[in-house]
Amino acid sequence: MASRTGDLVSSVQPAHQLDIDALFRYVSVNISGFPASPSKLSVFQFGHGQSNPTFLIEVGSGDAVKRYVLRKKPPGKLLQSAHAVDREFQVLRALGDHNLVQVPKVFCMCDDPSVIGTAFYIMEFLEGRIFIDPKLPGMAPERRRAIYQATAKALASIHSADVDMIGLGKYGRRDNYCKRQIERWAKQYVASTAESKPAAYPKMFELIDWLRQNIPREDSSGTTAGLVHGDFRIDNLVFHPIEDRVIGILDWELSTLGNKMSDVAYTCMPYLVEIGQKEKQVGQGFELAGIPEGIPSLPEFLADYCSAAGKPWPAAEWKFYIAFAMFRGASIYTGVYSRWLMGIASGGDRAQYVGSQANGLIDFALSFIARKSVLPATPPSVAQGYPQQFGNGNKIHGISEENGRFVPSERVLGLRNKLIKFMEDHIYPMEKEFYKLSQSDSRWTVHPEEERLKELAKKEGLWNLFIPFDSAARARRLIVDGGKQAISENGNDLLLGAGLSNLEYGYLCEIMGRSVWAPQVFNCGAPDTGNMEVLLRYGNKEQLHEWLVPLLEGKIRSGFAMTEPQVASSDATNIECSIKRQGNSYIVNGNKWWTSGAMDPRCRVLIVMGKTDFSAAKHKQQSMILVDVQTPGVHIKRPLMVFGFDDAPHGHAEVSFENVCVPANNILLGEGRGFEIAQGRLGPGRLHHCMRLIGAAERGMQMMAQRALSRKVFRKFIAEHGSFLADVAKCRIELERTRLLVLEAADQLDRLGNKTARGILAMAKVAAPNMALMVLDMAMQVHGAAGLSSDTVLAHLWATARTLRIADGPDEVHLGTIAKLELQRAKL
Repeated sequence: MASRTGDLVSSVQPAHQLDIDALFRYVSVNISGFPASPSKLSVFQFGHGQSNPTFLIEVGSGDAVKRYVLRKKPPGKLLQSAHAVDREFQVLRALGDHNLVQVPKVFCMCDDPSVIGTAFYIMEFLEGRIFIDPKLPGMAPERRRAIYQATAKALASIHSADVDMIGLGKYGRRDNYCKRQIERWAKQYVASTAESKPAAYPKMFELIDWLRQNIPREDSSGTTAGLVHGDFRIDNLVFHPIEDRVIGILDWELSTLGNKMSDVAYTCMPYLVEIGQKEKQVGQGFELAGIPEGIPSLPEFLADYCSAAGKPWPAAEWKFYIAFAMFRGASIYTGVYSRWLMGIASGGDRAQYVGSQANGLIDFALSFIARKSVLPATPPSVAQGYPQQFGNGNKIHGISEENGRFVPSERVLGLRNKLIKFMEDHIYPMEKEFYKLSQSDSRWTVHPEEERLKELAKKEGLWNLFIPFDSAARARRLIVDGGKQAISENGNDLLLGAGLSNLEYGYLCEIMGRSVWAPQVFNCGAPDTGNMEVLLRYGNKEQLHEWLVPLLEGKIRSGFAMTEPQVASSDATNIECSIKRQGNSYIVNGNKWWTSGAMDPRCRVLIVMGKTDFSAAKHKQQSMILVDVQTPGVHIKRPLMVFGFDDAPHGHAEVSFENVCVPANNILLGEGRGFEIAQGRLGPGRLHHCMRLIGAAERGMQMMAQRALSRKVFRKFIAEHGSFLADVAKCRIELERTRLLVLEAADQLDRLGNKTARGILAMAKVAAPNMALMVLDMAMQVHGAAGLSSDTVLAHLWATARTLRIADGPDEVHLGTIAKLELQRAKL
């Protein structure tokens, strides 16, 4: 399992004690927003994998705690050119300022050793996960695959950076990188083993001689040159707390310009050798000991990297780059062991073992050199029919690959057929009854048949199908009461869904979209799905118990309050609603509208987006908080009409918040995390809308065809007129084209995560409503005046589709996203 970044600290080692008073005086002046009069200031030391001592600074001001990370040179006499924290600061600032690579934000650099004894810099603390063990124990196979894919993509992002554009053009020489590195690390090795502390290993010099004689030609020309991390490995990556994507790349001490393949080879070391935390010897890597299920093979991982970075297959020079990586690792480990012998190593107890591990790396490098073959001549996509995006033997979750990429598995087809039958037997026959109630004086009440159908859907195993399997796994871990799980893991109890991927759910969500009444019957309606996903991904244990469980059970409903009448809310930085801390509470003030679901008599909780800090960075001002609708000061002012539909009993409300006092523990994830939550929420939520629109368009196509085959005009059936035939053909083309786009977006969302898939998600969000409007408009035209009336569902389906050109972001915002990504690709 992963370690939380905040759990990797301990007390500061005696050799690394800091002058806390001097440090506070410096940072309070040089870091904007640093608490001027903190109630507490605590410093801890990170113990994992740090040659430059690294510290966690916790600053308390009232109940709020801010966290920073300090990174400094070690004390004592240092090897020449080692521990250059100023270069770390330089590269982090350049990458962070241009948002090209996921790195922590840096705040200040101090070159004055009189402050705490050595130069240091301060950066932001990233709340996330670090995987110490590259075998990823405790992770599901599909998540291991996703984590390694994210690792390959993170490395490719470094190597794709335009160093000249971001001001790193003179960060190092680009030619003869490996040649210079061999000499540098040979010199460092000699210096580390001076006076036999520790003793030099004779085979190291044999390895150095081989490397000098086998430097690839591409190295001298600089054709493979670019930004090099120098120590890129999975335990130097911070992953999102929940999602399998990288949010920060750490430990840039050895970064420079040079041969990018050296990074790639170094990253692949776990496949070849295992270096344990407390083992004295180097063990066998994945390729000999066995690759854990889900982790790609070395050639597959390498193919992922080459695909993401646009690099050629490196078979010809792979032997050199692996030997070079082992050599560098051995030299680094020897230096760490030397510092441990002197009592100044920062890596904790682990440092005592790295001396013998360094010698093991040397032995392995020499044995690797002796192999006849070390890598296939061609990448797996060519040699084995391996789909480059996925990995040989790692099929997409729930998708049958025998008959095509987007052919649903038998399990998904079974659920789809059950859904279709349920719709035909129970939903379509009740539509007129539901409409009748929604247009009566009792429209803000729930039809009793709806509750009966919900219970039937549960029994049929058609409940909460939208929940992704990874979110369900997290909820099962958290929803525990006295050792007994509040939610059963029994397969018949589907409160946490059926364990589907977004792609699998797409085939089912489409069926629900054929009726405006269907999604809520299966507990798969907006905004509840998005709100439940927020709680599943970001809620704490108490929030899950209080709000998620009754939502999962269908006992209550919810609303999402973001849009405001007085500002253009498609730009969420405009939001004016305030969420101010007051002791153990937050006070909410503001006006919201288009709060869908707030009119429903079952609505009990609103997720409200507002600003907790109006002076913070633009995207750190917003927070989300859970507000009980029965709290004093919450006023549901009026329902809003959508083309004459008020969508009762669900409704879209204008809501005011007047000094609404909410418990402080209702804040989601923490202050300033609203944008982060919004992006995580909107990815699947936007796609669900698109999926439902495919279903709405299919309903329109079906009704259009039936009408055309049964109605005559000018002595011919409508279906016999050439204009109709051309139009219905064009509608089918647009529908099928959009369906494939939506399925591709779902697939990328599953494999790559929200951020990487944002481009195709934006495409789907633009394409689906426009396609549905085209099809439904044609269906209404074929129906004539009846198509505009409430006698058919077409007008309501059309109104919903038109709304979705604005809801969850207007077309213009998504088109901007698509265009910006396209221009970025052109620059690369």
